[in-house]
Amino acid sequence: MILILEPNTDHAGPAFRALMEHLAALPGIEARVHDVVGAQQVLTEIYLIGDTHALDAEEMASLPCVERVIRVSEAYRILGRHRDAARIHGFEYNGVRFDQDGLQVFPGLCAVDTREHVEQMMRALAEHGVVCTRMGAYKPRTSPYAFQGHGKACLPWVFELAGKYGIRVVAMEVTHESQVDEIREALRRAGEPTGVMLQIGTRNTQNFELLKIVGRQNDFPVLLKRGFGITLEESLNAAEYLASEGNHRIVFCLRGVKTHLGDPHRNLVDFAHVPVVKRLTRMPVCIDPSHSVGGRQASPDGLLDIFHATAQGVIAGANMILVDFHPDPAKALVDGPQALRLDELGHFLDDVAIVREAYEARRRRAGEAGTPAVAGQG
Repeated sequence: MILILEPNTDHAGPAFRALMEHLAALPGIEARVHDVVGAQQVLTEIYLIGDTHALDAEEMASLPCVERVIRVSEAYRILGRHRDAARIHGFEYNGVRFDQDGLQVFPGLCAVDTREHVEQMMRALAEHGVVCTRMGAYKPRTSPYAFQGHGKACLPWVFELAGKYGIRVVAMEVTHESQVDEIREALRRAGEPTGVMLQIGTRNTQNFELLKIVGRQNDFPVLLKRGFGITLEESLNAAEYLASEGNHRIVFCLRGVKTHLGDPHRNLVDFAHVPVVKRLTRMPVCIDPSHSVGGRQASPDGLLDIFHATAQGVIAGANMILVDFHPDPAKALVDGPQALRLDELGHFLDDVAIVREAYEARRRRAGEAGTPAVAGQG
């Protein structure tokens, strides 16, 4: 059960204190308080964990400062829709909006290698009006002998260059809680020139202790990649781990699943799940065509497979694109064969705009036809 409180409820006020005292007296029920920051107001949601079947919804709605009550009948208690279209979805971070309506593009280096390459990448983004990028400082690899990333050593100049070129958000993978502290400290020392979206990679989707730790911090939003060898439900529950610890600013990333049925691509592209995730949850949905396709092969129509895979996700309503670019892919230390070149950035962005326009036309047509926007769950 979820209690939605009146907007901008004062947690220090007598009404809120009376409510929490009442909830604390309920046997077998744990109350978790979460603040959801919207564009115009702060909305407090209280999640009642335990056997709530005996609780009367009307009685709970009459408690001090409670605006309405939502019964939950599915696993995604915090991130699910639960037949309530009025609940806030999405978030704003460092001047960039992430929700299920918009689209943000994050072209960048899978792994940071040299300062020169980082600057070339960010300069190209600025020239095309892009304010988000991906920069891998910490790189978990299958082989212990492969390049593991420069780690905290590169953070000062990555953040400095991001500020220089107006990059607002840098997506950066973390594999250990200490790295979150390193990023926070490097940003502080640099004067907060940019923002960071912490990325949980596919290998750590079920690293529950890492999920809990990243979920407890609220400095940075989180990009969670789907696990490459687990079900969609298991990956969505990983997102719920993050949210249950207090951080609701989560983007869910589809990056393909590991199976030889996807050959010759690196992974089996799973972008048909974009509308599924948006239907089941309130999370914005990201696609990662680079790690899905894994190469630069082109079709007879002249379009790279990465362009086609991107289009599949965008036409289905994706809200974010994480894509590998590199000034010199032959010299990239990680995943060079799948990286696009800087001279292809304009073409890529134009292609995305074309497909996004088609998606918007499809959505308008669905509205005209009277198709329900969302079939609520729960």
